[in-house]
Amino acid sequence: MLDRVPEVTIYFWIIKVLATTVGETAADFLSITLNFGLSLTSLIMGALLSIALLNQFRLKRYIPLSYWLVVVLISIVGTLITDQLVDDFGISLQTTTLVFTVMLLGVFGFWYQSEKTLAMHSINTPKRELFYWIAILLTFALGTSTGDLLAEALGLGYAPSAFVFGSAIALITISYYYWTMNAVLAFWLAYILTRPLGASIGDLLSQPTQDGGFGYGTVGTSMLFLCIIFSLVIYLSLKPRKGISFSANSED
Repeated sequence: MLDRVPEVTIYFWIIKVLATTVGETAADFLSITLNFGLSLTSLIMGALLSIALLNQFRLKRYIPLSYWLVVVLISIVGTLITDQLVDDFGISLQTTTLVFTVMLLGVFGFWYQSEKTLAMHSINTPKRELFYWIAILLTFALGTSTGDLLAEALGLGYAPSAFVFGSAIALITISYYYWTMNAVLAFWLAYILTRPLGASIGDLLSQPTQDGGFGYGTVGTSMLFLCIIFSLVIYLSLKPRKGISFSANSED
C-alpha cells in the first residue's frame, strides 16, 4: 500500500485531468473575472497552498481529501506562475516552456540521484514527498506554458490542442501496455501531458465563442468540475483500498 500518495487507477487520472482543468479556469476566474489581478491572486493561492502542504506533511499518510486539495491548489498556482511570467514580465511562452522543462529535468535528476527511484510507490518519506510536490508544481507550470503555446501563440486553437495532447497520452498508454515502455517513464510523461490537456479543455469550455471556446465561463466550468472532483474524492475516501492496479508505480 502507498503511504503518502494514491494508487494510480482510472480514478487517479480522471481527478487529475479535472484538477488541471480547474487550475486553468479558477486562475482566470480569480485574476480576471473577480479582477484580483495576477499578483494578488498568486499571493492568496500561494498562502492557501502552503497551508494545505503543511497539513499534508503533518498527516504523514495518504488522505484523499488532503491530497487532492493540494493537487487542485498546486494546479492553480502553477497556472498563475506561468501567467505572471508571460503577462506581467513579458517572457515568451517558448522561453517559459524551455525553462520549466529544464527545471523539471533537473528536479528529476536530483531526485533520482538522492533516492535512486522516481516510482510512485516509493514516495513514503517526507524527503521523497518534497521532491514529488516540487516536480508536480513544475509539471503544472510547464503544462500551462505548453498548452498556451500550442493553442494561442502558435494559433492551433483549444480543441485541436486538446486532441494533440490526448493523442499523445493515448500513444503513451499503448506503448506502456503493448510495447513494454518503462512504467515510471510512462507515468511521468502521461502526468506531464494531462496538464496541457486539462488546460486546453478548460479554455475550450470557458472562453468566449469568438475566441474559439464554448462560452460556458470560468465560474460554471470551475464549479462543475470541482463538484465532480469532490464527489469522486468522497467516494474514494469511503471506498476500501485494494491493490495497486496500475504498475506504473513499479520500479521498472
